Amino acid sequence: MSKAVIAVLCLGLLALSSCANTVRGFAQDSTQTGLAVEGATDRVLRAGAQ
Repeated sequence: MSKAVIAVLCLGLLALSSCANTVRGFAQDSTQTGLAVEGATDRVLRAGAQ
């Protein structure tokens, strides 16, 4: 393989690994958002029950 082909493959792998980190971070953010909404809902329901 030529050096150019190897360089392009390395850059492609780097780009794909960056995407994987972004997707993982988005999943964590989504989970935290869901937990925050659930907590807020519980507090509102408890306040209304009093």
